[in-house]
Amino acid sequence: MNNQPRIPDPETRKRSVEKLREVVRQYDTLNLLLDRAIAQAEEDIRNSPLTAYRLGKANRVAAQEKESDS
Repeated sequence: MNNQPRIPDPETRKRSVEKLREVVRQYDTLNLLLDRAIAQAEEDIRNSPLTAYRLGKANRVAAQEKESDS
């Protein structure tokens, strides 16, 4: 019994490499799409009134703590 892996013929290897390259291109496209979606979500968060409110509240609390420490 021969348990050694068989090396595929050149045509099979060529097809496999082409398929893998296409998968890599698809992943690259997906990564770009996800990067753009993340950037848009971060921009939406930065421009959110709720974020502005929370930052203002945090700044007020920090200023009060600073005054009480003085």
